[in-house]
Amino acid sequence: MSDTDTTITEEELHSNPLLAAPVEGTTELKEFLVNYTGTKLQPEDEHVTVHMIAETVAAEFPEFMFAIAEENFLRGYQLGLEDAITLTPETEADTGNEE
Repeated sequence: MSDTDTTITEEELHSNPLLAAPVEGTTELKEFLVNYTGTKLQPEDEHVTVHMIAETVAAEFPEFMFAIAEENFLRGYQLGLEDAITLTPETEADTGNEE
């Protein structure tokens, strides 16, 4: 296997296949979101995706999406800080082996 077999494009890096997944209205809320988004966007293939719903909610209810994004950012930032602390190798000063 060569390096080019595992290389992806920048577009592939930033795309999430879950966002392109069609959504079925299996609950009352999902059914509402699928119907609302389908009516609003009127996709040619009549399939509503997760991405379409996210875009519609962001346009119609930005406060909700902002709260979700802020929470995700803060959790990611906290995780990064925890990783930095746990993954930092101990220095000689920390171990008491100073010369």
